[in-house]
Amino acid sequence: MAEDTHAGHVHHAHSAHAPASLNRLAFSATSHCLTGCAIGEVLGVVIGTILGWGNFETIVLAIVLAFFFGYSLTMLPLLRAGLALGAALPLAFASDTLSITVMEIVDNAIILVIPGAMAAGLSDLLFWGSLALSLVIAFMAAFPVNRWLIARGKGHAVVHAHHAH
Repeated sequence: MAEDTHAGHVHHAHSAHAPASLNRLAFSATSHCLTGCAIGEVLGVVIGTILGWGNFETIVLAIVLAFFFGYSLTMLPLLRAGLALGAALPLAFASDTLSITVMEIVDNAIILVIPGAMAAGLSDLLFWGSLALSLVIAFMAAFPVNRWLIARGKGHAVVHAHHAH
């Protein structure tokens, strides 16, 4: 049976609504992933730029922070719903790892191929424009991944089953 979401919970719907419901849930999951990745990416790149780090160090920091914030944003509602940290952590890993990985690969690849993006300063439009563009493209790459996972009962479908009613 197809699943539909309402107020962050999974509900069963008629199969006629399955593609729209699946797309809505995948869009929501990808937006959630993008939020964590964007926080981590922006913070990592800003810190790396301020500290004058090289591309490698800056990208590593941005990736680590993207995973940290991505997992944290998934775990917060689970912890609020009463799940123990030991139960919430594996759920976050299982639901977000593939999506964040795809998003990070695409995001960082885009930034690296835009001439001058990594060398641009924080006050430079190229810095912010390339970062925004890379996140939009990363979202488009991660959406089908999340849709595929959710359609198979994996990814955020697992997390939504644990939210409090």
